[in-house]
Amino acid sequence: MKNKRYVLPYLIIIILEIIYSPLQAQHKNDTHRANFSGEWKSKEPITMGGNIVCAYIVGDRMNVKTMKITQQADFLNIATTNSTISTKFSRNQEQLAFNGKETEMKQGDGIGKKFTVKWSDDGQNITINTVVHMKEVIHYVQEVWNLSKDAKTITVQANAKSNVWGETRSWKTVFDKTN
Repeated sequence: MKNKRYVLPYLIIIILEIIYSPLQAQHKNDTHRANFSGEWKSKEPITMGGNIVCAYIVGDRMNVKTMKITQQADFLNIATTNSTISTKFSRNQEQLAFNGKETEMKQGDGIGKKFTVKWSDDGQNITINTVVHMKEVIHYVQEVWNLSKDAKTITVQANAKSNVWGETRSWKTVFDKTN
């Protein structure tokens, strides 16, 4: 009989834990996230700051000076436009999902990239880890995108390493909001 007296308090503690844990998890997901939406322009593409070209198609977000970003709850949609000598006008659209799962994009025989995207714990920046395959050449690129407090610039801190050159190269690219 004596043990039955302790069952009710323990049962109450267990029930409270069952209710409290999901509420805490929901509170963590309510972190205010930076909003990268807008039209952005830079003096140079992200890849050129490190003197590498790890874009595999014309218009890749890593190899353009302008981007139009639309942010949704679960992803960024990046639309780019590029013109070169070989192509009059090229449009590309890339979706960066925040779920941390790997996305793969292929362009042809041995050319493509795989990447993952994650929010920082405070919701103020995103990290994109990319592996770019250009036949035998492989680039490993990490980009950390940070939106300024006034939401007028995106600073991309990039670090890259390749199987061709051994050292890690680092650089910053700044995009200014145009609208």
